Amino acid sequence: MELKGIHHVSALTAKAFENVDFYTNTLGMRMVKKTVNQDNPSFYHLFYADEQGSPGTELTFFDIPMLAKNHEGTNSISGISLRVADDQALTYWKDRFEELNVKHGGISECAGHQTLPFEDFEGQRLSLISDEQNKGVSAGIPWNKSPVPPDKGIKGLGPVKLTVQHAEATNGVLTGQLGFRKKGQYASTIEGQPDILVFETGEGGNGAEIHVEERKDLPPERQGRGGVHHVAFRVETEAELRQWIQKIQDAKFQNSGFVDRYYFRSFYFKEPNGILFELATDGPGFDTDEEVEHLGEKLALPPFLEPRRAEIEAKLKPLNIRD
Repeated sequence: MELKGIHHVSALTAKAFENVDFYTNTLGMRMVKKTVNQDNPSFYHLFYADEQGSPGTELTFFDIPMLAKNHEGTNSISGISLRVADDQALTYWKDRFEELNVKHGGISECAGHQTLPFEDFEGQRLSLISDEQNKGVSAGIPWNKSPVPPDKGIKGLGPVKLTVQHAEATNGVLTGQLGFRKKGQYASTIEGQPDILVFETGEGGNGAEIHVEERKDLPPERQGRGGVHHVAFRVETEAELRQWIQKIQDAKFQNSGFVDRYYFRSFYFKEPNGILFELATDGPGFDTDEEVEHLGEKLALPPFLEPRRAEIEAKLKPLNIRD
């Protein structure tokens, strides 16, 4: 068994309408599924991805109105990166962020790649990463109706950074239970802190890396809007997922057991520092209930929630004119 890379990252927002505007209009990603939190269908669950909604390109948001602000700290998913084609694309994005008043840093090198850090309107910690020097898991195809030119568009998820109090425990889960390999390390930008370790799985590269930062000088993060809920890793099939479930359960981790999310099958567990990991299958995919050309245009509900559609829609605030 081998995990293929990063499947998706799920974050938190308190403003669904503004979230849609930022991720589709500012970042030019495609909203491939507009659905609800299956565990609490009073709230939206929004999925942004590439043209096809491919695994490894999905950034999702749970909408929780009135959610308090995220307070950064340890035992958290502290950074999400998004892949672009090359170094030149970063220059385009820097200019775009300045034009649109998006808070951002400067272009710099990180672990052998050029990167551009920025934040969304709720302080979500993001960065763009260039694939120019990348080898490994293939990226997706940018949305063909994006306001961003195709050669500059976002192609999928890059490395995800974890900040923990006890790195050895998290590293042990990545390499021992999940089969990641240590790839290297790079210096922290915080003086006096240990190097950040890089782990990869599958074919490796930007679409399959986890970066682990140890910080003993920070309190645990208090999760809120602008924070990240969980990171998911790619599994080829449901049969393989069930083997992973048995392996993690045998190791006595707190876990969810098998979960059918309709668009994929999954399994959740918490690693020793309390970060929520998910393993998710590549299929069936977002075109299970919508044609690829019309992904994300209407509210999609899994079959078990479809009988409650009228009740659910009555509680949701419309996001755009297609609602």
